[in-house]
Amino acid sequence: MIIPLEQLNQDTLTAIIEDFILREGTDYGTVDTTKADKIAQVKLQLKQGSAVLVYSELHESVNILPKEHFNNSDEQQG
Repeated sequence: MIIPLEQLNQDTLTAIIEDFILREGTDYGTVDTTKADKIAQVKLQLKQGSAVLVYSELHESVNILPKEHFNNSDEQQG
């Protein structure tokens, strides 16, 4: 289930993004990127719609996925 960003306050969204970037070890290229910059980049992707915030009832967890990945897995299950 996609969680609309409007339903979260900014502190909660930032905490979810921070957990995501620390957990995923996301690759930002050869340039060192600060945690604040990484959070801003993920937040921008969420606002632009290229990434989505997803709640998994099965795992009772929240994750951030590329929009295409969520759509593909949704279609495969349907």
